[in-house]
Amino acid sequence: MSFCSEMESEASSQREAMMEHSFVKGIGDGTLDIERFKRFITQDYLYLIDYARCLALGVAKAPDEDTMGWFAKTVDYILNVEMDLHRSYCAEFGIGIEELNATVPAPTTLSYTSYLLRVAHNGSFGELMASLIPCVWGYWQVGERLLERGLPQNEPRYAEWIRMYSGAENRDVAEDAVNICDRVAARAGADELVSMADAYRTSFRYEYLFWQMAWDLEDWHV
Repeated sequence: MSFCSEMESEASSQREAMMEHSFVKGIGDGTLDIERFKRFITQDYLYLIDYARCLALGVAKAPDEDTMGWFAKTVDYILNVEMDLHRSYCAEFGIGIEELNATVPAPTTLSYTSYLLRVAHNGSFGELMASLIPCVWGYWQVGERLLERGLPQNEPRYAEWIRMYSGAENRDVAEDAVNICDRVAARAGADELVSMADAYRTSFRYEYLFWQMAWDLEDWHV
């Protein structure tokens, strides 16, 4: 069994909990309160900026030119495709680009992105790759699951979100990421495999917390 398959098998109950989270189900059936969706979109926009920075560091750490090219291509995909969806939602909500860029990260957002950036700067390439998988693979799985259940007819914005994350382009990015991670893990020593597994588990936990952050409209208390 490959590294990512083993990690997903280990976390199967957590993955199912994420799939059945009230926020995810609310997108799927169109009942999610729009204020929660706004909080998610603005916070996810901030998250994606730092996620793209981690990928850019992956270009520098990648072991070969093909892998460098994948990282560079994925940075472009996030900045100019995925984040375009976020910008279009915000424009619809009356949130201009200056206001969007001035958004204060929620505690969970700041904690998660700080963790990813620390791994990207200080960890091995394998750790970096493992820390990125729960996001890119998880969002495709969520999108695919929701698409299978049927698009919400009462909320076209959520239907658009589902189409984006279940789409072929997003699937290809996710599958390529998993393949790269598995190749790195196949060559890794015992100590690095432990570090990769820890990075995977930590990011996985943060993924659940990110849904919860949006559901709770999490903000700073002081």
